[in-house]
Amino acid sequence: MKLFEYQAKQIFAETGIPVPAGKVIENVDELAGALEVSGLPCVLKSQVLRGGRGKAGLIQFAKTAEEARQKTQQLFDSPHGVYKILVEQALDIKKELYLAITVDPMSGKALIMGSAEGGVEIEHLAVSAPEKIIRQKVDITQGILPYQLRNMMFGLGLSGESFKQGMKCLESLFQAFCRKDAELAEINPLVLTGDGQMIAADGKFSIDDNASFRQEGLKRTRAHFDSDLEFEAAEAGFPYLKFNGDIGLMCAGAGLTNTVYDLIADYGGTVANYLEFGGPNYRRAVEAMQFTLRGNPKVILIVTFGTIARADVMAQGLAEAIEKLKPKVPIITAIRGTNEEEAAVILRKIGLNPLCNTEEAVQAAIALCK
Repeated sequence: MKLFEYQAKQIFAETGIPVPAGKVIENVDELAGALEVSGLPCVLKSQVLRGGRGKAGLIQFAKTAEEARQKTQQLFDSPHGVYKILVEQALDIKKELYLAITVDPMSGKALIMGSAEGGVEIEHLAVSAPEKIIRQKVDITQGILPYQLRNMMFGLGLSGESFKQGMKCLESLFQAFCRKDAELAEINPLVLTGDGQMIAADGKFSIDDNASFRQEGLKRTRAHFDSDLEFEAAEAGFPYLKFNGDIGLMCAGAGLTNTVYDLIADYGGTVANYLEFGGPNYRRAVEAMQFTLRGNPKVILIVTFGTIARADVMAQGLAEAIEKLKPKVPIITAIRGTNEEEAAVILRKIGLNPLCNTEEAVQAAIALCK
């Protein structure tokens, strides 16, 4: 679960990482109170879960209260789904650094990354100048050690008081990373101000979904999603993505879904929506089809390959869903895996043609759309 910037900064503040003075608002009328906290000049930061906010005009600077009010209204009226704005003090930036912690999938250790060139798109820096990113692996069960903190600060080129502040900041970030079951904790930029203070000017924080039940107060809201339908599906336990095409996908597994999506694009089709029909959801065909139909597809394409998720159970669930929902759009199936022979029998009984070839199923769905 990705957190908004203001939530990440709340975690930073709780663990002792300095953040700019600021307050979150949900409408223009709350701006005056926020300006009393942030002061002027200020920064108006739209709280949306996307990168490139500055380029999209979702971060604005204001020198006066009237300018702040005008720009706040513009942000709330924008088509980007802005529900909250973080009003913060404008910092006197002397230097920008990058600091992040994630999980190294090969070793299972925490991977700490830092760069003396913060405030830039770190992905581009990793490609164009990878030597400028310093890395340190830390055993999570052992915790971060003093020499590892020092190594990172030397790598960032810090000295004196900023060296000490940087060590404290990284140690606090590591504590937050472990305590919140994080997959990513990032400060970009970590700012060194004109008066020598080190402040987290921006932050990203992502929590492992499997551990979210341990994190009280950090619950998904409508603002985490691009549409009401995606939010409702997530609340019901279905990963769901809405697009603007023709084919409604019910697939099992991310790898298979990506393959099917690519095949649809390759053969000239488009996707209306995607719903995860595998994992814990393969016995919930009625609910799955309800959400898929709400995406208004021209065709529903069901492609699965299950070992634990049995094909016959999926097929029987589809039979129940069709009987109950009576969909008016055609349905194409390629349900493979455990007990697929029994699944084929069930599908034929309800008038569907069980296909065994994924590409054939994709081509059939596209032909029906046309």
